Amino acid sequence: MNAATRTAQALKAYLEPRSLLMLALGFSSGLPFLLTGNTFGYWLRDEGITLTAIGFLSWVGIVYSLKFLWAPIVDRVRAPLFGRLGHRRGWMALAQIVVGIGLVGMAVVGTQHGLIAAAVLAFLVAFASATQDIAVDALRIESARSSEELGLLSAQFQLGYRVALIAADALILIVAAGFGWPISYTLFGILMGVGLIATFLAPEPARAERAIEERAPLWNARGFFDAVIGPFVEFFRTHGVMAILMLVAISLYRLPDFVMGPMANPFYHDIGLSKEMVGGVRGSVGLIASFAGIAAGGFFVLRFGLLRALIVGGVLQALAIALYATLAKENVDLELFAAVMAGDNFSISFAGVALVSYLSSLTSLGYTATQYALLTSCYAWIGKVSKGFSGQIVDGLAQTHGHLGAYAIFFVGAGIVGIPAIALFAWINHHQRQSLPPPPTFR
Repeated sequence: MNAATRTAQALKAYLEPRSLLMLALGFSSGLPFLLTGNTFGYWLRDEGITLTAIGFLSWVGIVYSLKFLWAPIVDRVRAPLFGRLGHRRGWMALAQIVVGIGLVGMAVVGTQHGLIAAAVLAFLVAFASATQDIAVDALRIESARSSEELGLLSAQFQLGYRVALIAADALILIVAAGFGWPISYTLFGILMGVGLIATFLAPEPARAERAIEERAPLWNARGFFDAVIGPFVEFFRTHGVMAILMLVAISLYRLPDFVMGPMANPFYHDIGLSKEMVGGVRGSVGLIASFAGIAAGGFFVLRFGLLRALIVGGVLQALAIALYATLAKENVDLELFAAVMAGDNFSISFAGVALVSYLSSLTSLGYTATQYALLTSCYAWIGKVSKGFSGQIVDGLAQTHGHLGAYAIFFVGAGIVGIPAIALFAWINHHQRQSLPPPPTFR
C-alpha cells in the first residue's frame, strides 16, 4: 500500500459518520469547560472582581475531579426522562439540556445579583458538564471496534473539544466586546444543541449495553459492590503495584495548565490586551496551532507509543506555560503574543491527545464510565484544588515584585511544577521496556 492510498484511507476514516458524530460530541463536551472557568474569570475581572475571588470561584471546577463518585450511577442506571435512548445517550441528552439551561441562567443572573448566585449556576453547569463527559467518554471507548479506531475517535473527540475551547476562549471575547457577556453566554447555551443533535443520531454501543445488563442491579448489595468497588478492583488487578505510580503520574500531568488557567485571562486584561486582540489571535493562530498539536500528538502516539508521547507532551506544555513570563511587560508585541499563544495551544493539544489515548487504553468493558471517570478525576483533582490559590499567589508576589513581576514568576513556577509528572512517566516507560521479554535469538 503506497503513501497516497494510506492518506486517502485515513481521510475517509475521518469523514465517516461515526467519526463526525464524535467530532460534534467533543465540541459539546468542551464548550462548557471554560465558561465556568477561565472565560468566566475574564467576565468577573471585567466587572472589577478581585483576583483572589476569581481564584476561589474557579473551585466550582473541582466537580470535574469528583465525577467518579456518581459515575457508577451513569454506568448502571438509565437517565430519568431519556432512558429510552440507552445508558449512554440518555445521560448525554439530559446533561446537555441542563448545561444549556444553566448557561442561559448565568447570562440572565450575571453578577448583579451577587457572586453566590453566579457561583451556584456555574456549579450546576460544571456538574452537568462533568456528567456529560462521563457518558460521552464511555460511548467513545465502547464504540471503538479496534485500538486503531479508538485512536481515531479519540483524535476526533479532541479536535471537537479543542474547537469548542477556542470558541469559548476566543470567539466569545469578540462577541462579548460587541454585544456584552450576557448575550455571549446565551448564544453559547444555544450552541449546546450541536451535541444534542449528535446524541440523537449516534448509535448506542450494543456490546457495552449487553455487558451492563448482564451485571447485577445497582440497588442490591452485590450490584452496588460491583458498580462502586468493582472498577477499582479490576483496575488494580490488571495493573498491579504499578497502578499506584500510574495514578500519581496522571494526577500531576496537567498540573501546569490547571495552575496557570485562572490567571491567563486576568493577565491579558492587566497587560492591556483588548478582548478583540486576544480573541483574534486565539481564533486564528491559536486554532491552527491546536489542530497542528492534535495531528502531531496522534502521529506521535502511533509512531512512538503512548508513554513517549506523554513525556514529550509534558515537556512541551511545561515550556509553553513558562514562556508566558515573556509577556509580563507593558506594550506587549503582538508577534510575541501570537508566538506564545501558538506554542501554548500546540503543546496543550499534543499533551491532551497523548493523555486521552493513554487513559482510554486503561479501561475495561463493563466498567468503562466509572474507570475513565476515576482516571480523569485523578488527572484533574490536584490541579483543580491548586488553581484556587493562583490568585492569592499572584497578589502575594505583587507586594514584593510588582504586579507584572508577580505574573512572570508565577508562570515560570507553573511550568516547573510539570517536572515530577515527566520524570514519573519516564520511569514507567523505562520499567515497562525492561519488563518486556527479550527478542528471540537465532543461531
